[in-house]
Amino acid sequence: MEKVAIVTGSSSGIGYETALALARDGFYTFATVRNLKKADKISQVAKKENLNIEIIELDVDDEKSISAAVEKILAKKQRIDVLVNSAGWGLFGSVEDVSMKDFRAQFETNFFGIISIIQKVAPIMRKQGAGVIVNVSSVAGRIGFPGSPAYISSKFALEGLSESIRYELGQFGVKIIIIEPGVIKTNFFSSMKIAEPKPDSPYKEITEKVIMGIKMMAELGTPPSEVATTILNAVKEENPRPRYIVGNDAQMFLEAKKTKTDTEFENYLKKELF
Repeated sequence: MEKVAIVTGSSSGIGYETALALARDGFYTFATVRNLKKADKISQVAKKENLNIEIIELDVDDEKSISAAVEKILAKKQRIDVLVNSAGWGLFGSVEDVSMKDFRAQFETNFFGIISIIQKVAPIMRKQGAGVIVNVSSVAGRIGFPGSPAYISSKFALEGLSESIRYELGQFGVKIIIIEPGVIKTNFFSSMKIAEPKPDSPYKEITEKVIMGIKMMAELGTPPSEVATTILNAVKEENPRPRYIVGNDAQMFLEAKKTKTDTEFENYLKKELF
């Protein structure tokens, strides 16, 4: 039976590479994008390689858009086997410098948008008695550091959501996988929104140091295709692990967090980041 996959945020980065990886492996893949005008790249590759990729519009911030996309997919294929929640964006800025409006917008896409999609797809998978939901988190979903508390807390929330629904949906044969990449070599960091610091902000220096450090790491970061390969292999496993870490930097940080006390790890991170 043909397997059907949905990948959000497919216009670039991890979502783009994952949609291609799934399609190349035989999944009928719905590559969703917020703006169809930005789908030219994946559309051209799909046509060139004759891949079963169908590009559809889906804005994770809009429940009506989510409902319309899922209904369209279900009407055409009558099933959904894999959902990869990859859409998201990042926000730099200290907790005092980020406005409440921007803080909420960060959570709207990175957390509430994922809940909205899961609420539409989970009943379908539950009735099938099978399915895999992949939530693309980050090493920042388990490690806090200065300069982007809005982004980090949205990923911490996603980790808690994922752990919780593993129990709820697992009893119906639906598997939940968390992917935790480190710094990935995409345009993600260069396109991150930077909150305008207040004129007298005491956090300006530390935020700038963190931004500079992460952007330097991104130049030597893990390619998004490596994340896509990890996702593909994980969804094909009969009993996938709850978490998959991708990237040497992510492995290094998480191993250090495991072996050090909280205070030791804070001091370690200060030396590494700034």
